Amino acid sequence: MPLRFTIQELSKYVEEIFPQVKDDFEILEISEFGSRVRLKVNFKHLRPGNTVSGPAIFSLVDCTAYMAILAKLGNEALAVTTNCSIDFMRKPSGEADLIANCEILKFGKSLVVADAKVYSEGSEKPVARASVTYSIPPKR
Repeated sequence: MPLRFTIQELSKYVEEIFPQVKDDFEILEISEFGSRVRLKVNFKHLRPGNTVSGPAIFSLVDCTAYMAILAKLGNEALAVTTNCSIDFMRKPSGEADLIANCEILKFGKSLVVADAKVYSEGSEKPVARASVTYSIPPKR
């Protein structure tokens, strides 16, 4: 399935449909196989101990998978998360942005299955890995 957005077009579309998070994320790459997204870490993403919170990491994983899906679906913002399992492996410093790499494993008519790894910028070791499933509603 060909891509229906460039990075610039997808960024603009996401800003229109989710203006509340437009300053949190930056789409770095999209391809037919997945996406790469940055979480611009700031105070609201932190928990005690100057580490990035689990909910912030979930948001990044969810956003990264969603960008990969939207890039292929086009401007149909109806796909929804049906499952997400995250393994938190290392403490991510609050001093660095997080980068998530998402790989689409299956893109079916009604379900998309993807894996994601999350890294602190500048580190080669992942801080988390996730498996995500999305439901795509039937065409009307």
